[in-house]
Amino acid sequence: MEKEHKQIIVTGAQPTGMFHLGNYLGAVKNWQRLQYDYECFFFIPNLHSMTCPPYVPAELRKTTYSLLAQYLACGLDPKVSHLFAQSEVIGHTELAWVLGCILPVGQLFRMTQFKAKSQDKDFVGSGLLYYPILMAADILLYNADCVPVGEDQKQHVELTRDLAQRFNQTFSETFVLPEPYIMKTCARVHSLQDPTKKMSKSDANKNGTILLFEPVDAIYKKIKSAVTDSGSGIFCSPEKPGITNLIEILAGITDRRVEDIEDLYKGYNYGDFKRCVAEAVIEHLKPMQKRYEELIKDQSYLRAILDEGKAFAQERANRMMSKVYRKVGMLQYG
Repeated sequence: MEKEHKQIIVTGAQPTGMFHLGNYLGAVKNWQRLQYDYECFFFIPNLHSMTCPPYVPAELRKTTYSLLAQYLACGLDPKVSHLFAQSEVIGHTELAWVLGCILPVGQLFRMTQFKAKSQDKDFVGSGLLYYPILMAADILLYNADCVPVGEDQKQHVELTRDLAQRFNQTFSETFVLPEPYIMKTCARVHSLQDPTKKMSKSDANKNGTILLFEPVDAIYKKIKSAVTDSGSGIFCSPEKPGITNLIEILAGITDRRVEDIEDLYKGYNYGDFKRCVAEAVIEHLKPMQKRYEELIKDQSYLRAILDEGKAFAQERANRMMSKVYRKVGMLQYG
């Protein structure tokens, strides 16, 4: 019987510390579901972490293992998905060089994230400019069909499609043109202290951001002190960004529809509703926190997961790079 061919998904999160609730509800919780319907490459893009200096090398090694432990604690399964560190698979940077040679530099300067991250900086490394090409290589190296991204990363997938098309037209059909996979549920979780802004680890007000693996009493306190709105009533409205944010968090964490949350908590006051949100979030996170604490103590197990993922990814990368190098005129690959 012929094995069913699944579409390929490639995605990852930079090892910059702990996931926050927005990362989880907007991305990782959905990855856990996708892994059973797609062939998934969930990698750790540690080379991308070098584009925003200064960083501490020893800390980057530590956070790479931490991110893998977070992936696993959040439900990514190494038995059905491929988990690996970007820097350990030969092919990512090689393909990025090939792709960079066919892309006009002006296109990079027009990238929204480069303009935003380089603004008012004393030092801007060329790696930050080149970042979208490496991201394109991460995707095309495995011939991804879909890339789960937020709206702010959609431009990078469009650039990846453009590069794939340029290569195919120049050297013959090689790459699949990947499609952005925009999550439809709870894609944006907002700050608890300023619900007009996305939840972010870089928020100066740490009470606005819930880290997945911080103490539960801190999580409870942050939600109870969340900014709400004038008036009353538990319902979503553009005029009620604070309570709307809490409703969407509760809907995301319990897998309920927003409308069901509004019906269920009709008549609640803000204080009681925030208590319910806090209890639901903590109840959901407790098993993940316990699992993370077990995993982070077992580096040999984490290393074994990375080695297994690397071996599979390297075999796939070798096949693609052999094809690419032959087409662009190199003698051989590997």
